[in-house]
Amino acid sequence: MKAVTIPREFAQTDDIVVIPRKEYEDFSVWKKTVRVRLDEQWFWTPEWQKKEQAADRAIKSKKIAGPFSNHKELLSALKK
Repeated sequence: MKAVTIPREFAQTDDIVVIPRKEYEDFSVWKKTVRVRLDEQWFWTPEWQKKEQAADRAIKSKKIAGPFSNHKELLSALKK
């Protein structure tokens, strides 16, 4: 069994985390290719990713407005 150390800035508590070998290996490959800045971690939280998925669905179903040429068009759209 391999031990994995989670950096302190990512840990919420002192819980032990067990990751199956395949997932750990997949994560290790991903980790080498993707760098997440500490000040951008909020984007990768489950809560924010749900919002991103909702936005993607809205875009695909054309439930969006804009782009706007000026602030008057934007305000008009917001009032509707």
